Amino acid sequence: MGPSLSQADVVRLLADPSPEVRAEVAVKVAGELDSSHLTEKELLLAQDLARVMARDVVVAVRAALSEGLRRATRVPHDVALRLASDVEAVALPILADSIVLTDDDLVAIIRQGSAIKQGAIAGRPEVSEPVADTLIAVAPERAVAVLLGNAGALVGAQGLGVAIDRFGDSSAVTETMARREQLPVAVAERLVALVSDQLREYLVSHHALSPSVATDIVLQSRERTILNLAIGSDGNELGRLVAQMHQHGRLTPTLVLRSLCMGDLAFFEAVLAVMANVPVVNTRILINDAGGTGLAALWQRAALPPRLLPAVRTAMEVLHGTTLDGGEHDIKRYRARVVARILTQFDDFGADDLDYLVDKLGGAVTATAA
Repeated sequence: MGPSLSQADVVRLLADPSPEVRAEVAVKVAGELDSSHLTEKELLLAQDLARVMARDVVVAVRAALSEGLRRATRVPHDVALRLASDVEAVALPILADSIVLTDDDLVAIIRQGSAIKQGAIAGRPEVSEPVADTLIAVAPERAVAVLLGNAGALVGAQGLGVAIDRFGDSSAVTETMARREQLPVAVAERLVALVSDQLREYLVSHHALSPSVATDIVLQSRERTILNLAIGSDGNELGRLVAQMHQHGRLTPTLVLRSLCMGDLAFFEAVLAVMANVPVVNTRILINDAGGTGLAALWQRAALPPRLLPAVRTAMEVLHGTTLDGGEHDIKRYRARVVARILTQFDDFGADDLDYLVDKLGGAVTATAA
């Protein structure tokens, strides 16, 4: 009968057809299934034996077979699918590792609703994007957290967005997501906003800060983080980020000024384009209008505070007058010049810190609006 099932095994099965013996034989059959020594006839016999044992009435026998076949490459697809669709004690090894199961198989099993099975699939060495999307759409928090912590899982921007929609208040999900090796900038911005909201609540409840003071602290931290995330993004990614922030009311006047003070002209252009509803190409022309009327018109159309426009003009003048040689101190030199020039125009500023500057300008805007 070949190496999968010896004559001694046959004798044992005939003499003692107990579940324990059948489980032992199942393990042997599973272990030999991928053997390179099997002839074609012996392989077919071993596969047929696996089919029989996959229908055994005793769970322990089927579970032993599943454990033995979890990494087998020559297990018949119908056997793998039967085991994966079995009770959890049988299904988990196959679901966790078998490469024989297709994406369609995995999606169908996910939709059957077993949280334990969903968790096993989420932790597979490789998870395709369609399978990941299905898990994120229907699986519970724990399985989604496992998926996001799985470096072998392909999770796209859409899936990440759905995960935030479903589990934005779950630290298990958001913190695991934040630790993924790569995140789209728009997704990272949403995470920053969530963390900021939690931080504000913590500051108010644990440090006796007023909500307004806590909001100021959080806003400064959020704005710095977002601009650091946005640096180096391509035009399309930057456009998605800015559109998302605008939709959720997170494009503040101070963020607009801060972006220019930090030398991030691309972000500044993208923000004005979205807020004024003007194409980026046209926005760039208006911003660089030598007479200054283009920038003023754009600023007004974007409904940004007139009080900030002089500071923006100054920052643009410094930007145009600063020669950047690509060195590591370029941006630091530019920022220092921007702050110094703006401070000379506003006598009530007594510090050279960018956060202080932006905070004071923002406070002036609030006072004017009141």
